[in-house]
Amino acid sequence: MSSVAVLPVAAEPAAPELRAATSTIVHKFGGTSVADAERYRHVAQLLLAREEAVQVTVVSAMKGVTDALIAVAGLAADNAPHWRDAWHALRARHRGAAVALLGEHAGQTVEWLDARFEHLAEVLGALAVIGELPVEVLDRVQGLGEVYSAQLLGQYLQSLGEACAVLDARDVLVVDRGELGVDVDWVQSAQRLARWREAHPSPRVVATGFVARDRRDRITTLGRNGSDYSGAIFAALFNADELHIWTDVDGVLSADPRVVPEAVQLDALSYDEACELAYFGAKVVHPQTMSPAIERALPIIIRNTFNPLHPGTRITAERTVAGPIKGLTLSPDLAVLNLEGTGLIGVPGTAERVFASLRNAHVSVVMISQGSSEHSICCVVKQAEAVRARDALLQAFAHELNLGQVQRVQLTDNVSVLAAVGDGMAGQPGVAARLFESLGRAQVNILAIAQGSSERNISVAVDSRHATKALRAAHAGFWLSPQTFSVGVIGPGNVGAALLDQLQGAQSQLLGRANVDLRLRAVASRSRMVLDQRGVHGDWRSALAASSDATDLDAFTEHLLSAHLPHALVIDCSGSAEVADRYAGWLAAGIHVVTPNKQAGAGPLPRYQAIREAAAASGARFRYEATVGAGLPVITTLRDLVDTGDEVLAIDGIFSGTLAWLFNTYDGQVPFSQLVAQARGMGYTEPDPRDDLSGVDVARKLVILAREAGRDLSLEQVQVESLVPEALRQAGVEDFMAGLDAVDAVFAERLAAAKARGGVLRYVARLSPEGAQVGLVELPAGHAFANLRLTDNVVQFTTRRYCDNPLVVQGPGAGPEVTAAGVFADVLRVAVGEGARL
Repeated sequence: MSSVAVLPVAAEPAAPELRAATSTIVHKFGGTSVADAERYRHVAQLLLAREEAVQVTVVSAMKGVTDALIAVAGLAADNAPHWRDAWHALRARHRGAAVALLGEHAGQTVEWLDARFEHLAEVLGALAVIGELPVEVLDRVQGLGEVYSAQLLGQYLQSLGEACAVLDARDVLVVDRGELGVDVDWVQSAQRLARWREAHPSPRVVATGFVARDRRDRITTLGRNGSDYSGAIFAALFNADELHIWTDVDGVLSADPRVVPEAVQLDALSYDEACELAYFGAKVVHPQTMSPAIERALPIIIRNTFNPLHPGTRITAERTVAGPIKGLTLSPDLAVLNLEGTGLIGVPGTAERVFASLRNAHVSVVMISQGSSEHSICCVVKQAEAVRARDALLQAFAHELNLGQVQRVQLTDNVSVLAAVGDGMAGQPGVAARLFESLGRAQVNILAIAQGSSERNISVAVDSRHATKALRAAHAGFWLSPQTFSVGVIGPGNVGAALLDQLQGAQSQLLGRANVDLRLRAVASRSRMVLDQRGVHGDWRSALAASSDATDLDAFTEHLLSAHLPHALVIDCSGSAEVADRYAGWLAAGIHVVTPNKQAGAGPLPRYQAIREAAAASGARFRYEATVGAGLPVITTLRDLVDTGDEVLAIDGIFSGTLAWLFNTYDGQVPFSQLVAQARGMGYTEPDPRDDLSGVDVARKLVILAREAGRDLSLEQVQVESLVPEALRQAGVEDFMAGLDAVDAVFAERLAAAKARGGVLRYVARLSPEGAQVGLVELPAGHAFANLRLTDNVVQFTTRRYCDNPLVVQGPGAGPEVTAAGVFADVLRVAVGEGARL
C-alpha cells in the first residue's frame, strides 16, 4: 500500500489545545454537527483552533438530507407529482446554507450547487419515466448529501483564507461488496489518493463520507454507517495518528441516556468492548468502522461537537479494568426462535442444519443459546425476519417433526436483548450472578442467556415490555447508577407527613453515601393525589393541595410502574383496610410495600396469608416494623429469634403509648376521667380517646406479633378488656368525655387494691400457649413493666433460649416522628436488600 503524508507521531492532549503541528489527525463530523450554516461555522472554528500538520475532515450530509434524498428518489420512481416539491425543498435548503455561510462569497458555490441539483433533477425525471428505482441509481442519489456538505465546509474554510482542498471520495476510494459487507481495495485506493495528493497538497482536506466507487468504476456507498467508516478508511490511508469522531454527546455512555438518565460517560474503552457494545446496538462506533483502526492500532476518540473541550471517550487496544462492566445496551425488535426435541440429543450436525436453513432463508442470527443437554437450540433473530425463520426451521425439520423426534418449533415475539459488556468480567466470579439477581429483583424474566468464552459479554433475552426496567436494574446492579425506586406515599397525615419530610431531607445523603435514589413520584391522601413523572420535589404539601386529581389507586399504581424504574415502592401510612386489600396485588406485581398500617398484619387471616404468599412468590418486600412499637425493633427482634430456630413461649407487652402514660401517671390523686381529658389535650390520645381505651389497637399489635411467631391468630380470638363503659360506646365524643367520670370510682378502687398488695396497674397484652389476652392487670412493683418512662412501649419475649431472663425491648412507642423513623428504617431495609451500601 502506498503511504501518504507520513509524519512523526505526537500524542493527543486531553483537550483540544493548540500544539506543535507534528501529527496527522482525521476528524469525522456527523449530520447533527453540520445541520445548518451556524453548525458549519462552528465546526470550522473548532478545526481552526487545532494545529495539526495534516488535518483531514470527513463530513456527513446535513442532518436529514440522506433520508430526504432516498425519499425523493422513491417518489420519482413512483411518478408521484410532488417529487419536484421535495427536490425544490432540498435545493433551497442547500442554497440557503451556502448564502448564510458564505455571504458575498456564495455566488460560485450556489452555481455549483445549482448544476448538481439540475443533474439530480434529470436523474429523478428518468426514474419517473422508467417507474422503478435500481440499486445503482439509489446509490448514486443517496450519497449526494455528503458531496454537497463537503463542498460547503471546504468553500467556507477557503473563504477564511485557509489552504483547503475538497476531496470527493468517489475519486479515490475503491471498494467491493462481499458477504461480510464492504471490502476496501487498499492498494488501488492508496495509489489514487497518492496521485490526488500530488495535485492537492493542502494541509487541510475536507472529504466526503459514505460514497466510493466499485471495481467497475460505478458509484456506490459504504452503507448507512458509511461516513464513520470513511473516516476510518481515510485515517488508514493518511497514516493518521488518531481518528476523532465528533457527535452530539460527550463520548460513549454506559447506557442509552434516553432510557437510563443516570448513565455515566466512559473515559476509555478497548476495541473489543466497543465492538461488543456496538454489535448490540449501542451508539458507539460501528464494528466495521473500527476494523481499519484495530489493524493499525489507531486510537479512536469519540468527541462532542457542542462541547469540544471535553476529552471524550478514547478507544484503543489498551484494556482498562474499572469494575467488571463498562456498559449495557438494549437491542429491540427481536424474537426468540426455539427448536426443541428429544431426538436432538447426541445427534451431530443439528446446529449446522439449523443455521444452514436460516442462512438459506437470509435470516441473521443475533444470539445463540444451547444447553448442555442438547435438548433444544435457541436463537434470537430480528422481529422482521422471525416468521421467515420459523418457517425455514419447520421445513428443514419437517421429517423429524412428523416422527416426533422434534416436539416443537416455538417463536416468541417482542423480545429485546440486554447485553452487559466489560473486559473486567474475564476471570471474575459472580458477574453473571449479580446481573441475574438485579433482573430478578426487578421482576424481569429471562428468556435466553448467552455468554462467550472471552467472558467479555453476557447477553440475555427479555420481554420487550420489561426491557427498560431490565436495563435500569442492571445498570444500578453494577453500580453504574443509583438503585432507583419509584416511590408512592399514601396517607400524608401525621405519620405520613413526618415521613415525607424525612424522605426529602435524607435524599441527597442517601444518594451520596448509599447510591440509593428514593424518587418520590406520587402522594395520595383520602381525597386527592399528585403524580409527577420527574418526581415530587420541594413543597409536597402545596403540590398536593394544588392538585385537581381525585385519588385513584389504580392510576396511582400505573403511574408508579410507568417510569420503568428498577424498583417500585408503596409506603402506606393511611390505616385504611381498603388500601391494605391492595397489598397482595402490589406485591404480586413486584411492588415493595412498607407500612405502619395494622390492617394488613392484624386483619382477616386469609388476606394476611395472601399478602405473605404474594411476597414470597414475587420476591417483593413486605415490611411493617412500625405497626408494633413505632420505631422500636420489635418485629425485627422477633423475626431474628424465630429465624435462628428459637421457640417463642410467651410474649408480653405494653403496646400503647397512651395507655402507658395514663397508668404510669395514675396515682389516685387525679380522677381517671380527668387524666384522660389531660392526655387528650396534650395530643397523647386519638381524637376519639375510645380508640385507645377500647384496647382494640393493642389487640391488633398482639395479633401481628403472634402471626410473626407462627400462630394463626385472628383478632376475634383475643380476649380484650375495654376500658370504655358499655353505656358510652355509642355516644358522641364529647358526650363520652362528659360521662367518663362514671368509671372514676371503679378505677380508684382497683388502684387502691393493687397498692395495698404492693402492686401497680398496667394495661398489658399477653400471648401464651393458653391464648391471647389484652387488659388491665396488677403487676408487682418490681416488675419490668412497672417502672417505665411515661409513654414507653415495652415487649418481653420469653423463649426457649430466654426463659429464665426474658428478652426485653423498650423505648418510645408513639409519636409521628418516631413512627415515621420506624417506617423509614423499613424503607432502607428494602433498599439494602436491593444492594445498597449503607
